Amino acid sequence: FHEETVRKLDRLHMFDCARANKATSAWGVEARVPFLDKEFMDVAMRLNPKDKMCGNGKMEKYILREAFDNGETLPPEVLWRQKEQFGDGVGYSWIDSIKDFVANEVSDQQLASAEFRFPINTPDTKEGYYYRTIFEGYFPQETAARCVPGGKSIACSTVEALEWDESFKNNADPSGRSMQGVHGKA
Repeated sequence: FHEETVRKLDRLHMFDCARANKATSAWGVEARVPFLDKEFMDVAMRLNPKDKMCGNGKMEKYILREAFDNGETLPPEVLWRQKEQFGDGVGYSWIDSIKDFVANEVSDQQLASAEFRFPINTPDTKEGYYYRTIFEGYFPQETAARCVPGGKSIACSTVEALEWDESFKNNADPSGRSMQGVHGKA
């Protein structure tokens, strides 16, 4: 768990931070990330990894939630609500409608031959294929495809985290709701 945390922090600039920066900058908004403050990160990384893990009756970010559970800072319905990943926060019905849409836009044959159209970072889902088609429409150069990190993921973890559990290896959904028993609704 600790090694995965370090890997994710080391790669934030390629994924979460890049996405937040581009999404907000496109609209002239500046994002603030207080939990990436160097002093905060130093404290967080010194905590015992077992205290940071969910499970055994503890929900995600339990130690942080407990720190704010003073009855004044945040209302309980905010403090103890289900954590959502960046892309999941729009609601599962929105995500499902996108998946339904791309299921009609990308044929099984197109996905089966994706490696020929997209030999670099080949998409393995219809949704990924659809996004890649849009991307290539704007950036057709091979160098553009090479500058975007690829690889399998589960719940936005690194490819190395797929080794934790055999069931992770065949799951192509990077969404947090793909984790059994963690996410219930959005």
